[in-house]
Amino acid sequence: MSYVEVPGAQVPIRMWTDPAAVEDVAMQQLRNVATLPWIKGLAVMPDVHYGKGATVGSVIAMRGAVCPAAVGVDIGCGMSAVKTSLTANDLPGDLSRLRSKIEQAIPVGRGMHEAPVDPGRLHGYPTAGWGDFWSRFDGVAEAVKFRQERATKQMGSLGSGNHFIEFCLDDTGAVWLMLHSGSRNIGKELAEFHMGQAQKLPHNQGLVDRDLAVFIADTPQMAAYRNDLFWAQEYAKHNRAVMMALFQDVVRKEFKKAKPTFEPVISCHHNYVAEERYDGMDLLVTRKGAIRAGSGEYGIIPGSMGTGSYIVKGLGNAASFNSASHGAGRKMSRNAAKKRFSTRDLEDQTRGVECRKDSGVVDEIPGAYKPIEKVIDQQRDLVEVVAKLKQVVCVKG
Repeated sequence: MSYVEVPGAQVPIRMWTDPAAVEDVAMQQLRNVATLPWIKGLAVMPDVHYGKGATVGSVIAMRGAVCPAAVGVDIGCGMSAVKTSLTANDLPGDLSRLRSKIEQAIPVGRGMHEAPVDPGRLHGYPTAGWGDFWSRFDGVAEAVKFRQERATKQMGSLGSGNHFIEFCLDDTGAVWLMLHSGSRNIGKELAEFHMGQAQKLPHNQGLVDRDLAVFIADTPQMAAYRNDLFWAQEYAKHNRAVMMALFQDVVRKEFKKAKPTFEPVISCHHNYVAEERYDGMDLLVTRKGAIRAGSGEYGIIPGSMGTGSYIVKGLGNAASFNSASHGAGRKMSRNAAKKRFSTRDLEDQTRGVECRKDSGVVDEIPGAYKPIEKVIDQQRDLVEVVAKLKQVVCVKG
């Protein structure tokens, strides 16, 4: 489908979904964002749903301003995937050992490594700039510097919530490795600190929603946030890269006889800010639950833990600010999912997938998400499908 325009206060709201299907609270959030004086465009993806501060599945383009709550607390959260030389014929009948080995190699939940991962010991990991990256931690907000040791030990760890590591097959039987994570606790600490700072500023006192507080260009507060934001986005990218290297090491050991090789890794943020130019203007584009889908750029759009995911290539649609959805998108809250579904439902909906099937992940049940096929179909003018993946192993936090 192409987009539908809904009137907004400062700019029209371009929606790649049926406006009538969007929950009222999410639609109100979109209208609130459209009242911001600095906004130059608002695009809404088909996986749209209510979020903290701003709607998940929205692309907010502003001139000279950025809203830290719109980025959210998991700065730089995103996806990585890589195609391997393995095929379905290489897999054992029982995948529980593989799942166990992945969980041993990569800490999940609030876990961390006992000692920081040395990237120099990871097979083929590009270590250039690693020292410079960590030296720049000295320039982040003083309020979070006491978290440095935790940040170094959490580098290369999964986290919880909807983060996952998956071993997948595509339609040809080729094996793919895929994972979803972000900037861990250090990103959360930085985000919450700056959200608090923004809400104190005088120009934010009359907003319709205090969570829409912004930093304005050419101010010390904006400079400090941009520094910490871009550092945390880089942390998230490194975090996924280290995890993918650890994941590949597990696969090399478990499939030693097959001697697996790996194609270049596809990686994309879906909670982040980028400096981009549209209609002759330099804009700060916040993708909150959206990926960049510039012409020819690869992206990853995951479904739920039992349905599968898509590797896509962007079509460069400027109307969406070169963006596409970041996943299937929730259709009910975590609490609602826990009330509605049981562990038996989870077992039924994840049949054939080696994964947790206990009460701790019922809120991640496929039934709590929108159908990924419909979400993909609604953005045929934003991306083209390169491969469809189906997980056979899923590790959750």
